This record gives sequence, C-alpha cells and structure tokens, in this order.
Amino acid sequence: MKVTDCHCHIYPEKIAERAVAGVGQFYGREMLSPDGTAEGLLRACEGSPIQRFIVHSVATKPEQVASINDFIAKACAAHSEFVGFMTLHQDFPDPEAEMDRARELGLKGIKLHPDTQRVDMDDARLMRIYEEACARGLPLIMHCGDYRYDFSHPRRMAKVLRAFPELVVDAAHFGGWSIFDLALEHLENADCYVDMSSSVEFLGLRRTVELCRAYGCHRVMFGSDFPMWQPVAEWERFADAGFTEEELRLMAWENTSRFIAGEKPSRRA
Repeated sequence: MKVTDCHCHIYPEKIAERAVAGVGQFYGREMLSPDGTAEGLLRACEGSPIQRFIVHSVATKPEQVASINDFIAKACAAHSEFVGFMTLHQDFPDPEAEMDRARELGLKGIKLHPDTQRVDMDDARLMRIYEEACARGLPLIMHCGDYRYDFSHPRRMAKVLRAFPELVVDAAHFGGWSIFDLALEHLENADCYVDMSSSVEFLGLRRTVELCRAYGCHRVMFGSDFPMWQPVAEWERFADAGFTEEELRLMAWENTSRFIAGEKPSRRA
C-alpha cells in the first residue's frame, strides 16, 4: 500500500538542530526524530511504504517568509518525493505576490500555525490570505487546537470554513490538538479534511479509530508531524489499529492526492 505523510516539518541543515529543539520546548516534550532535515526525513522512512511527503516550515516573523519558501522549493526540486507547501505570515506586506512567486517555484499550498505565529485563525489579516488562496486554488494546512491557547481554537476554524466555503483545508491534528472531542463538536460536519498527526499517542488506538470514522475516513489523512514523531512507527501503529483495507487506502493515499490537487473531500462511503 502506498502511503503519503501529509504533515512533515523540515529545516535547513545549519539551523535544524536548533529548530527541532525549539519545537520540543514549545510542546514540552522530546522530539523523537532529532534530525529535522530533508535528508533525515528520507532516511527515517527508508524501506517503508511511505513514498510521498507534504513538507513545510513556519515563519514566526514576516521577514522569514521568502527564505523559508525558497528552502522548501529547493528541497522539493532535489527530492521528487516531496510536495512543498509555502509559509505566509499575517504581517507579510504583500501575501498575494508571495503566493504567486511561491507557486512559480512549484509550491502547491500553504501552511499556517496560529499558535506559534501568535494570531487568531479568524484575524482579518489571515482572512485576506484565505480569500486569495481560494482565488488561486491553493489548499491550506492549518494547525488546529492547543489547550493552552485560543489562537487556533476549532470554533475559529469553523468560522473560517463558513466564510470561505470553497477553501480546501486540512484542519490538522483531528481539528484540535489536545482538545480532540471539542474539535469534533465544531468540525464533524464541516467540509474539510483532517489529519491524524500528533494524535495517536494521546488518544490511543481505539479512540483514534472512533474519530476517523466519526469524521469519515474519506476526510482523514495520515500524517506524522515529523520531527515530533517517527513516521514509520506512526504509520505502523495506525495501520494496525483495525481499519478496513478500503479505509486505510483512503487515508494513506487517495485523500491526500485530492487535497494536494485542491479538491474537496469525496463523499462519505
């Protein structure tokens, strides 16, 4: 079975160790894949069924946006397994121009992280970005949920989806990391994808399966949140959780293919 890891952070070699440590400090836990480079990701998945990766990084300052997008595009040019998503920032002066530039570099979508970027998901500056993403057919990976903050609360994700019904969104971490059941209340019937990255450790396998089926396996995408977790170990746990072959096929590859292409989820089987 072919597998896509839809949620991978990668960093330039010269800053990777520092960046990985910073993420670990933000979440208060040890990073299980300490080599957060592109090469480290590929080495971690050698010999596994994981054949495609959506890769991205997050700009915590507007002046980081262009250089991060250049780095992601360069990594994708060097590794055909990678599908690159651009970063943007709420205070970047011309997001429309950067979207167009990043698309010319070959990047396929946008990744935002309201908690580390310190901005409400439904802030007017981000609403401008969503509008332009819709106009360009760019899918969006959005970090959602954190019990410590309100920036990425799933109710804000629901508001964004109501305002932009054409926006193709992956509401990451089952729509609400650490507040998984609350996210289900807001997003169970929303027209968006969710990914299951950074979730199984906290939910356990039984609740993971229950959430996948509550959202509908036609909406769920496998992801590891590398380098937070080890992709192969995450896939092996997920694959052994008790899904049907059809459910796994959707979540491992087909849903992500639709998402990358800017298509809404298919209908529930």
